[in-house]
Amino acid sequence: MLRAAAGGALAAGCGRPESGKESRQGAKVGSREGSREGSERESGREAGSASTRRPSPESSPSGSGSPSRAGLPGQITNGPRDRQAVALTFHGQGESALATALLGEAERAGARITVLAVGSWLDEHPELARRILDAGHELGNHTQSHRAICAMDEKAAHAEITGCAERLRRLTGSQGRWFRPSQARLATPLVQSLARREGYAACLSYDLDSLDHTDPGAEAVQRNVLRQVRPGSVVSLHLGHPGTVAALPALLDGLRGRGLRPVTATELLT
Repeated sequence: MLRAAAGGALAAGCGRPESGKESRQGAKVGSREGSREGSERESGREAGSASTRRPSPESSPSGSGSPSRAGLPGQITNGPRDRQAVALTFHGQGESALATALLGEAERAGARITVLAVGSWLDEHPELARRILDAGHELGNHTQSHRAICAMDEKAAHAEITGCAERLRRLTGSQGRWFRPSQARLATPLVQSLARREGYAACLSYDLDSLDHTDPGAEAVQRNVLRQVRPGSVVSLHLGHPGTVAALPALLDGLRGRGLRPVTATELLT
């Protein structure tokens, strides 16, 4: 089950410890069933169950916004901090040869990535949709034309989301699980609501920006990521940049050296 949010912090109230009153009530239940000690052992076995306790902030994805029908906040910035995994998420556009080269580097290292594709890019390179999925990676929605969606009115913003979703469905049979706004790290409440209307689990933001889109060179991209990465990080990267392709092998080695496994966003957040 996914839990998450938007802006960068866990939804209010999640993960707070039980109050003294709640603890006393649990003890009373235990005494009726036999003994306080037996009840506490039973509670320990059930810790983490949604039916008995709320998850701690460290074991849940973080973010903010109004919850979706799946119970997620409108926007996710990072995954659980107690899980030794990270999600490398790529804004999907640029030259197809560079995208193919980057996918190959990820696959040689056994890494799985998430590509948030721009619809117009899929129009130009429709073969890449299946190429991404068939290798075990994940594909999501990064708007149709990569314009500043958070500055648009409702009609125009909705068209950006649905345009890309339609292309994903046509090419793969699925619109993908995640939506990422274009030209913005965080989606506005309007964009969040439009993404939910289209059926997206949440808007997928990130807590670590590699700044690879500024083309600082492979070493700088590696340094930006490896200095800041933490368990549960969602990392923003881009297809279509040679420095990112060149950086990926050493970046993946660095993650392994820190005991962090690159997985898809869905694997990280579930």
